[in-house]
Order: sequence, then structure tokens, then C-alpha cells
Amino acid sequence: MSKITRRPPPKSKLPSLKRVKKSRKQGKSAKKAAAKSGQPRAAKKSAKAAKPWTSAEIHEAFSRFRKANPAPKGELEHLNPYTLLVAVVLSAQATDAGVNKATRALFGVADTPERMLALGEDKVRDYIKTIGLYRNKAKNVIALSEKLIAEFGGEVPRTRAELESLPGAGRKTANVVLNMAFGQHTMAVDTHVFRVGNRTGLAPGNTPLEVELGLERVIPAEFMLHAHHWLILHGRYTCLARKPRCEACLINDLCRWPEKTV
Repeated sequence: MSKITRRPPPKSKLPSLKRVKKSRKQGKSAKKAAAKSGQPRAAKKSAKAAKPWTSAEIHEAFSRFRKANPAPKGELEHLNPYTLLVAVVLSAQATDAGVNKATRALFGVADTPERMLALGEDKVRDYIKTIGLYRNKAKNVIALSEKLIAEFGGEVPRTRAELESLPGAGRKTANVVLNMAFGQHTMAVDTHVFRVGNRTGLAPGNTPLEVELGLERVIPAEFMLHAHHWLILHGRYTCLARKPRCEACLINDLCRWPEKTV
């Protein structure tokens, strides 16, 4: 009787342990990214593939926001453009409420670059120690104050490039200051705006910059002054990351999110 030899299947058909681990890691990364944006992975893909909003729908959505809240305000407390700049820098990876709690006392003694420098880094650190990353933020507050005095005559500049050149200030910070302090039609994209732009299908994007530019393209000029505040507040109080309140949403009939509950 001839001997039967069993051949193992080709190596290409047997997933290696390394490949299995890599696949699992990629899956976990995708889930974390989706959770961070407030959307399930499948829903995010569907929203992007959905039919784009029409100009009439976008006008209707922002008309509703305006009717419900004609003059929305940012929730960071400030006294002038300088304190607004400092507050926004301090708000990175922190809540507005937490920043306000710390800056009420700080701005009471240092509401200009000159007074902040006179206060000194150690004392600034003491005032803001309840805020995350407070040590590095204290350094940035002192450094940006020095630069404002040395290069801008102690005044907060009015261009994005100049604002972004300040320590601790990025594109989002610049957009907030330009909009709130100087009335420019900028779109600051935080986690709330990023989520709303993607989830609703209003301006899908893989990065904050993509969402920012997408929103600027589609939102009519008449709404741009307050648009970022409406979207931030909508994301903060209605279009929540984990349990969106679709039943209370002003634009639920226009929203493209496939998992909305109404």
C-alpha cells in the first residue's frame, strides 16, 4: 500500500499570528477613532456617502439656529481680546467651565500682557493648576505675552498667521479669537463641530481642517459670524457624542445620520 502524504495548505492561506495581531490592532484603532468623533464606524461611512445637503436645506438649518438663538455667545469668560486669547490657549484639552473657574481670579489681577509678565510664571501656574497641562500652559501664557509686547505693541494681532505664531496658539485658537474678538467670518472646529459636521453629513472630513473648509464652502455668508457658536452649542448640548438627543434636535429632519432616533 502506498503511503498517503498530507500536505499543509499554502502559507498564504494561513494567517500568521503577526497578521492577526495587526488586523486586530487596526480594528481597535478604527473603533477608537470612530468613538472619538462621536460616530460608529459604519455610520460615519454612510454619512459621507449620503446625498449632500442642498443650499436650501443648509439655509433652512441655520435659519432655525438663528431663530432659536439669535446672538449666541462663547462660553469662555474674558474681558478683552488678550484675555480671550489666553482663555482659548488654556482651554486645550480642558472644559470651558474648568477654565473659567481658574481665570476669574487670574484675570482679576492680570488682564494685559504687561500685568501677566509682572505676575510671573510661578504665580500664573498657581492660578491655573486646576487645569490640565497647567505647567506647560503657564509657560505659553508668559511666552505669548512676551511676544505680544515685543512684536505687536502689546496688542492681539488680527491675522491668522500672526496669531498662530504665538506660543500655544494653533489654527483653532486663531479662528476663535478672530471671530469673537474681531468679528471675522472664521470657523473654529473643535471636537463638537467636527462631530456635527461629520455626523449630519453637512461637511464630512477626516481632519478638522477638512471640516472647517467644508463648512466655510457651504454656509451662507449671512450666518458665518455666529455659525461656529451654533454648531459648538449644538454638539455640546444636543448632538452629543454617545447619546445624541435627536428628539430635541432642530434639524433632525435634515440630518443625514443613518442612526438618528427620530
